[in-house]
Amino acid sequence: MSMKRMWWWVLPALMAVQAVQIVQAAPGGVTLVDDRGVTVRLDAPPARIVTLLPSLTETVCELGGCARLVGTDRYSNHPASVRSLPKTGGLDDANIEMIASLKPDVVLLALSSRVTDRLESLGIKVVALEPRTYKDVQRVATKVAQILGSVDGGLRLWQRLESQVDAAAKMVPASARGLSVYYEVDSAPYAAGESSFIGETLTRLGAKNIVPTSLGPFPKLNPEYVVRADPQVIMISQRHAADVGARPGWDRIRAVRDKHVCAFTSEQGDVLSRPGPRMGEAAQIMARCLRDSAATIGAGASR
Repeated sequence: MSMKRMWWWVLPALMAVQAVQIVQAAPGGVTLVDDRGVTVRLDAPPARIVTLLPSLTETVCELGGCARLVGTDRYSNHPASVRSLPKTGGLDDANIEMIASLKPDVVLLALSSRVTDRLESLGIKVVALEPRTYKDVQRVATKVAQILGSVDGGLRLWQRLESQVDAAAKMVPASARGLSVYYEVDSAPYAAGESSFIGETLTRLGAKNIVPTSLGPFPKLNPEYVVRADPQVIMISQRHAADVGARPGWDRIRAVRDKHVCAFTSEQGDVLSRPGPRMGEAAQIMARCLRDSAATIGAGASR
């Protein structure tokens, strides 16, 4: 997975997120305060929606609003039906003219998007919703459901996600609990810390993240930090897994030496890196990695 693709959905998670709340509901419409602290009023549930963040695209679709999408960012690829929609660019190069030509009733985007002011200057309604933690995902699901006119769709989605993560945790054997993990989101290297949504999933699965909350959700690390932490398991993209052992000093890391490196495909990377409806599936992918690593660690200890 390329750095640009990865950071399209991970970089917004580094930005500060303010609380979003519903201020009041009007018959047929809704008034809410988005993550900018801006009050947005929609007179009716939108019939034409543009999303500029993959996790928001997936949330809209999961809540039954896929048919209302008329355009997305270039990286939104799930569910399959959104792949044929007009693609309006990325975080740095969203095509304002194309978005305007789609005549959206509302554009859902990240707080860190650079096109908010320009869209609003054209009279286009904008709602900034930026999930970075489990709590944020729950909140965003609720707000998107409200925008779509659903009474309890967000709650049902959140309950399903919680159930799926709990089920994934049960997949992890006792022997895998407490394994130290380094989760790399980019080869700089940037890591998923304890306070990120990825880190929260690892905690739910019983793993020990080598990157503490104090370093932030997605810190850039000195490679020597990883060597000193000596994780038992490394989770990384398939693209960068092949050269892990060639990084200076990394051949001394237990995970590299004992081949406990879980290399994720680009498709799995999409699932793992998006704080949205597929977080339960992401938990299952990580649980399988921990389970398989524990099995080989145990086998090595018995020899």
